Amino acid sequence: MSETFRNRLLLLVALLLAAVYLFPLYWMYITALKTGSEMFRAPPSFWPDDPQWSIFPFVFQLKGMGRFLWNSVVIASGSVALIAMLGTGAAYVLARYRNVWIDVGLFLVLMLQVLPASLMITPIFVLFTLTGILDFPRTAVILAIAAKSMPFFIVLVRATFMSVPMELEEAALVDGNSRAGAFWSIVLPLARNGILVAAILIFMQAFGEFVYSKSLIQEIELQPSSVGLNAFMGPNTNEWNRIMAFASIYVTPILATFVLLQRRIVSGLTSGALK
Repeated sequence: MSETFRNRLLLLVALLLAAVYLFPLYWMYITALKTGSEMFRAPPSFWPDDPQWSIFPFVFQLKGMGRFLWNSVVIASGSVALIAMLGTGAAYVLARYRNVWIDVGLFLVLMLQVLPASLMITPIFVLFTLTGILDFPRTAVILAIAAKSMPFFIVLVRATFMSVPMELEEAALVDGNSRAGAFWSIVLPLARNGILVAAILIFMQAFGEFVYSKSLIQEIELQPSSVGLNAFMGPNTNEWNRIMAFASIYVTPILATFVLLQRRIVSGLTSGALK
């Protein structure tokens, strides 16, 4: 088998896998454009005969999606800001100071990452109720997301800090900088790509968070888009075109962000592996 044929074969396999992976997204968009009768046609059509483009502004106004999207942005931005402020220092310490206690701390951080949100929601709800944090529901969700996503941020950013040579810090210390000064002026600028990538990934995850938002936020005015989408669901719901239109408006900004920043995300994820 020649190298050219092998490369073309691998490309074909990659395109087939991408088509399988992206087909649910395609089906979501075209279902939003179908009429009620066309959605249940057998066999199904892969493109609507009469695309209903007006469904998108109709659903946006009907469900007040502007408010839901704003709440999602507030919750995701607040979570990223809190995680970045607290997690960056923790990742730096775990990357630079190595002893048995640091290894134990890193192990505990990794163990926290495997805990599902459904397991953590009950103790978090009780704690926030007793402390009064639940009176500020969006803040409560931000804190819950930060507790859940902090391990992922720390592990990812730690790898980025480990890729920064320690000799640069030592040279800064010799020149009269303090440890904090070397961190802010030398290490942090070199690690900004990894921190930015971790922040982007956490933002996308927090933007679609559902469990904490559904459990901790009761006021409709403060609920994010994930909970707003759930309001469509019911025992007798069959308006799948409206559901898919809501979902399309909801996920398109995240998809666009990922496509625009994919090169930076990939480079940031692989930078920690190169030293």
